[in-house]
Amino acid sequence: MPKAVKTKRTYNSPRRAEQAAATRVAILDAAQKLFEEQGYAATSMASIAKEAGVALKTVYLAFDTKSGLLRALWHLRLRGDEAPSPVGERDWYREVMEEPDPARQLELNARNSRVVKARVGALMEVIRSGARSDADVDALWSNIQAEFLDNQRSIIESLQRKKALARGLKVDRAADILWTLNHPDLYQLLVSERGWTPEQYEKWLADATASQLLR
Repeated sequence: MPKAVKTKRTYNSPRRAEQAAATRVAILDAAQKLFEEQGYAATSMASIAKEAGVALKTVYLAFDTKSGLLRALWHLRLRGDEAPSPVGERDWYREVMEEPDPARQLELNARNSRVVKARVGALMEVIRSGARSDADVDALWSNIQAEFLDNQRSIIESLQRKKALARGLKVDRAADILWTLNHPDLYQLLVSERGWTPEQYEKWLADATASQLLR
């Protein structure tokens, strides 16, 4: 009689997965704190490990490189979670694209701008400065700018299909206007430098984009 073949059982512990997820969050939070306080170049993986209360090896196993950690942190704060779907597929962005009223579209876009920039405003400065000394971070910065413009252009194209753009305003120029008014630099200037509340910024952005873009 042939012997039964033993198969290796896969050990899958929900508790272990939860612990790993909690460790990852702790590392990301520690990295953001140090990046924003010290800058990208001055922050080491060792200092991130110490701040997170984990071994240095744990940080490298989770993120491989410092630029990889920064990229993961950016995607988490931009999207709101670690799911892989891009901004264009997120419910909060799709709500803008599917809104039939042009003015309301720009109000929703301003709302999203406030929410996202509250999460990523300071982090964008870290990425911008880090791009000067790290090729991977430079590539991340370039990709951020390109994706942001693409997303704003999609909103403009939606307004054009509704025949809602101001008379004589072309898509390219309108996309540049929306990209500029909605750029994180303006949020930083008005909220961080001039002391506006995020809610005041949201109202201003909705009004300014409607005034500049709509009939």
